[in-house]
Amino acid sequence: MGGGRIMLTREGRAKLCEELERLKTKKRREVATALADARAHGDLSENAEYDAAKEAQAMNEKKIAEIEDILIRAQLVDDDAMPKDEALLGATIKVKDQETGEEFDYMLVSEEESDFELNKISVSSLVGKAILGHKIGDIVEIEAPAGVIKYEITEISR
Repeated sequence: MGGGRIMLTREGRAKLCEELERLKTKKRREVATALADARAHGDLSENAEYDAAKEAQAMNEKKIAEIEDILIRAQLVDDDAMPKDEALLGATIKVKDQETGEEFDYMLVSEEESDFELNKISVSSLVGKAILGHKIGDIVEIEAPAGVIKYEITEISR
C-alpha cells in the first residue's frame, strides 16, 4: 500500500465506497458468525472450519485496508476540465478494428476501476495505453501478442 495519487472517476469512487461499506458491515458480520459457529465445535487446534473462518476474516480485513488506501490516495477526474475531444481518463471511446470492421466501446479508467466485462479498461493496459491521448479519426496501433491491431477512434464521449 501507499504510493502516489490514484485517479478515479466519480462512478469508480462510489463503487469502491459501496464495496467498503459492504465489507465493513455485512461481510464482517458473516465472518463473525462463522467464527462463533466454528468455536462452538470445540478444540480449535484441529478445527478446519475455525481456520477457514480466520482466513476469511484476514482476507476481508486486508481488502478493507486496500480499499481505504485507494480512497485516501484518490483524486477524482474532473470531467468538466477534461477536453471532450481527447481520449483521456473517464472518457468512453468507440473504436473500429481496421481489419475486421468490428466496433468496440471502451471506457478509460484507472487500474483500480478496470473491469473488462463492463468494457472498462485501464489506461495502463495495452489498448488503454495505445488509445490514451488520441482524438477522433486517429489510427492507433496496438502491439499485441497475436500481432499488430489497428483501431480507428470513431467517437469520444464523456
